Amino acid sequence: MTFLAPLRLAIDIGGTFTDTVLVDAADAVIASTKTLTTHDNPAEGALLGATRALADATASMTDITGFIHGTTLATNALIEKRGARVATITTEGFRDILEIGYERRYSQYDINLQKTDFLVPRDRALTVRERMSASGEVLIALDEASIADLIAKLDDCKAEAVAICLMHAYANPAHEQRLRHLLQDVRPDLRISISSEVSPEAREFDRLCTTVANAYIQPLMARYLDAFASAFKSKGLRCPILMMTAGGGMTTLHTAGQFPIRLVESGPAGGAILAARIARENDLGAVLSFDMGGTTAKLCLIDDATPQTSRQFEIGRAARFIKGSGMPVRIPVIDMIEIGAGGGSIAAVDRLGRLTVGPKSAGSEPGPVAFGRGGGDPTVTDADVVLGYIQAENFAEGQFAIETAAAEEVLLTTLGMPLGLDACGAADGVSRIVDESMASAARTHAVESGKVLSQRTMIAFGGNGPLHACRVARSAGVSRVLIPANPSVGSALGFLFAPVSFEIVRSRYALLAEMDIAAINRLLGDMYHEALAVVRQGDAEAPVTTRRSAYMRYHGQGHEIEIALPDRAISAEDLKSLTAAFETAYSAQFSRPVPGMNIEILNWSVHLSTPMRPLSDITAQPRLRHIQPTRTKRIFCDVSGVFRDAAFVPREVLRPGDHLSGPALIAEPQTTTFVGADFTLDVDMRGTLILTRETQSE
Repeated sequence: MTFLAPLRLAIDIGGTFTDTVLVDAADAVIASTKTLTTHDNPAEGALLGATRALADATASMTDITGFIHGTTLATNALIEKRGARVATITTEGFRDILEIGYERRYSQYDINLQKTDFLVPRDRALTVRERMSASGEVLIALDEASIADLIAKLDDCKAEAVAICLMHAYANPAHEQRLRHLLQDVRPDLRISISSEVSPEAREFDRLCTTVANAYIQPLMARYLDAFASAFKSKGLRCPILMMTAGGGMTTLHTAGQFPIRLVESGPAGGAILAARIARENDLGAVLSFDMGGTTAKLCLIDDATPQTSRQFEIGRAARFIKGSGMPVRIPVIDMIEIGAGGGSIAAVDRLGRLTVGPKSAGSEPGPVAFGRGGGDPTVTDADVVLGYIQAENFAEGQFAIETAAAEEVLLTTLGMPLGLDACGAADGVSRIVDESMASAARTHAVESGKVLSQRTMIAFGGNGPLHACRVARSAGVSRVLIPANPSVGSALGFLFAPVSFEIVRSRYALLAEMDIAAINRLLGDMYHEALAVVRQGDAEAPVTTRRSAYMRYHGQGHEIEIALPDRAISAEDLKSLTAAFETAYSAQFSRPVPGMNIEILNWSVHLSTPMRPLSDITAQPRLRHIQPTRTKRIFCDVSGVFRDAAFVPREVLRPGDHLSGPALIAEPQTTTFVGADFTLDVDMRGTLILTRETQSE
């Protein structure tokens, strides 16, 4: 194969499949593959994928000059409770921060309320005598004489990691840093996370939760990252490995090992980066990113080619769909909604005789029944096989045979017979429920963000995204869908377009009209240099762009609005424009400003990033050409509710300008795009499939 050196590699380890993409210097995909995730040793499946992709490109590991990796290991360890045994150390008198939380129940009247698991029971919650003021002044010196007793307690509770979160450490980290030093002097193998580095923000409960989560997964992730890097180095890899972060940037293995909490949701972030790039290429202002894999579906709102972001999300919710029932984590993250709806999602009939789908997944081990790997529960993939949307001849690059008869049997016996349906009826029910679940999640996410889905274009990818895109779009009220090239490995492909970046958020309280401008400029300058040091580890030469923000609110309010700061030292002349910017943003969210109220700033942010990779320059419009497919497949039509013939077209034969009407199956080695009977398909100059819903259809 001919390619333009050098090569870059991306690997995304998901819950079911591990995706691998190899691109050349022109960002052209020269090889991609999906391998089953090897949960006992994730690096094994990753190496298999890399070896296969390099063989397809007739290249070797030494040809790779850039390597980006994302993984669900951090997320899964938190959800499945497979982390380290963590103890907390807080300021004396604040032992019960995790027990008290927000001082409210997430479901006020639920008498069977299940409490959130904060990973550290009270008997591992330790304290030390010390105290800082909110301005960083030492009120009580750190009691170093008590360290020996503290170490004895850590030994007694068999702690493998420690989360240190002292009062107001964000304002002055000296006590946390000193305590870590004293502990490591005696217990050098103890993994220690301190809140002033992990999440240096006010609100001690959120800060402690974030630090606990970081400490909980740090030993596991450190071992994993070391083993992963060693495995590839032994195969000849010479370049450093960069890790995708939840905020949509890349960072080094060293930084990832220190702050593994920033790797949570790193895979889905890659998909959002890809969707944002496609939005820029196609000049789309409002987009819904839809990424459906084998285990979960992720949806993200993208405006002006920028994914919606957040400063907080929850992990391990006790009640899956109730906000506040999980463990709050404060890190920069691309804001998306994720539900347990993937190809491996298991369908069942509950005790009330209702058909349910997910969130439990068959994963890759044993996988759906149709995979023939020992699975015994009906899944979404089994339903797609029975309905004809998945064809055995082109599934998963031929890695294993699809057992259609087995899928029909399990759907009939497990679901159909209890519900009085045949196998096809059960499969259709599974399909409709999972599609409506994803559409409902998209609608909810849009409403919570004050946005409308019907005005958006959906960009669908992931192993199952193209297969379900039309059906989800129809339910969500979206009339236009884009399927990019190589959609099944979309998140991994997005890794390759992400910048090297790092964001630091620090708390420093100030009233806008009275703040110490010189002190704030020093704070922002220190944050800039700290973030720059991290970015330069990943890219020593690229130019860097800076985005600075202040999180403002009216005095006495509980939540802030992010307001952009000028990319220079702040002056007194800026205060008027910052006030106006806040009042404009506040009015957009709450209809009007509040006159006469003081504006205060709680947090400051500095985000550094290398440039995004340039877009391909394609302006020509393809010539329209109606095509008449020569092959058809029998499928269940989700519009008419009967079986009918659908065009069956290999994607590789489609050319820019090609046009056809649904129903149709556009097949490629790693996924299939289903074009509904009420959709038409067009191919643009980049090879993107554009699906448009017709208003009049059967």
